[in-house]
Amino acid sequence: MSEPSLSFGQYLKYGAEAVIFFLFMGFFSVIGLDAASAVGGFIGRAIFSRLSASRTARKNLGFAFPEKSAAEIEAILAAMWDNLGRTVAEYAHLDKFALSGAHGRVTVSGAGIADRAAAEGKGVLFLSGHFANWEILPIAAAQHGLDGAIVLRPPNNPFVARYIARQRALRGPKEQIGKHNATRRIFTLLRGGKSIYMLVDQKTNEGLPAPFFGRDAMTTPTPAALALKLGARILFASNRRLGGARFHVTVHPPLEFEPSDDYARDVHNLTTAITARIEEMVRADPSQWLWIHRRWPTPRDEATGKRSAAAPIP
Repeated sequence: MSEPSLSFGQYLKYGAEAVIFFLFMGFFSVIGLDAASAVGGFIGRAIFSRLSASRTARKNLGFAFPEKSAAEIEAILAAMWDNLGRTVAEYAHLDKFALSGAHGRVTVSGAGIADRAAAEGKGVLFLSGHFANWEILPIAAAQHGLDGAIVLRPPNNPFVARYIARQRALRGPKEQIGKHNATRRIFTLLRGGKSIYMLVDQKTNEGLPAPFFGRDAMTTPTPAALALKLGARILFASNRRLGGARFHVTVHPPLEFEPSDDYARDVHNLTTAITARIEEMVRADPSQWLWIHRRWPTPRDEATGKRSAAAPIP
């Protein structure tokens, strides 16, 4: 049955993409998690690494770490592509990840930090980036017993998007909120003392400029605006691949921020502080982060002067 919002051409395009995607997911599902992760890693190193995105990643790394040698940059790239291939393959097995028991493949440090923040009852904003398999972070939170929702940008392909949403919900939070027009729902959940999981490391043209590796990067102001309006706690979590399909999640201490009487300035300053924390986590182990994003403005973006004020809060 066709998607009502798709043109015939889009339906054919997305349908063809989905057939290939589901063939791979079926194969990965049959061979088991460990084998799928290993094969995915090989595909990442042998095929993904040849994509044009490698040029973007190499350029980003050279800018972020001018002190690193070409060999060091290439080693980070190789690990990044290996991780990306594994992450794609692991979508077929997201139900296999748990904190304990037969499927215990995830360990956590700093869980007490999360528990104390949740106990305050004002809601918790868990912020992170595309570290290792980034889907593990909300899965670990749900397995730990935290109630909340994921904020995300679904894939453009609606058939793939539905599959990934179902896989996420197998062990992670059941509610998944699209980034566009999500503010009201996030507001409601935080007011109810729930947790919100967001990746805040991607470029947002409608965001605010915040220094990232020494250069302004357009960044979403939504977490800062929500925290200032509601008093919600901001926590950071990072994920590290330990080898194969095993991970360690670290919950970092909360970000402390003293607001002033200037809301717009506070949103900008808090967004800057959030971005600085993300940079710290990337610097701690750059091979765990996904460097293929066009995180910084292009000359064309800078020429058009894309900027905006803080996102309004209902």
